[in-house]
Amino acid sequence: MKLLLITAVKEFENDIKKILKKSKVKSFSYKDVKGFKDNSEDAMEGNWFATNMQETESILFYAFVQKEKVDSLFELVGLFNKEQVSKSNIHIAVLNIERCSK
Repeated sequence: MKLLLITAVKEFENDIKKILKKSKVKSFSYKDVKGFKDNSEDAMEGNWFATNMQETESILFYAFVQKEKVDSLFELVGLFNKEQVSKSNIHIAVLNIERCSK
């Protein structure tokens, strides 16, 4: 069993749900969160918002998945990100679960 974590901007919520469905992840949870990026090291002329601190309406998905589903999830997220013209992407991580109750 693996713990799947997915974060993205709120606008990608439906896309993530489609990816999970296509990967046959039938049970998951999600929550609206504030994304935060410290742009203090970026050049001010390249910073669209002209501030060092940027918060974004984001979303966090989490699910316990079988390890056999992990590769297809990463593949589908990779394909989605490759098609994006914006700087935003879906971020995905998988953690090992040593013990889990059912």
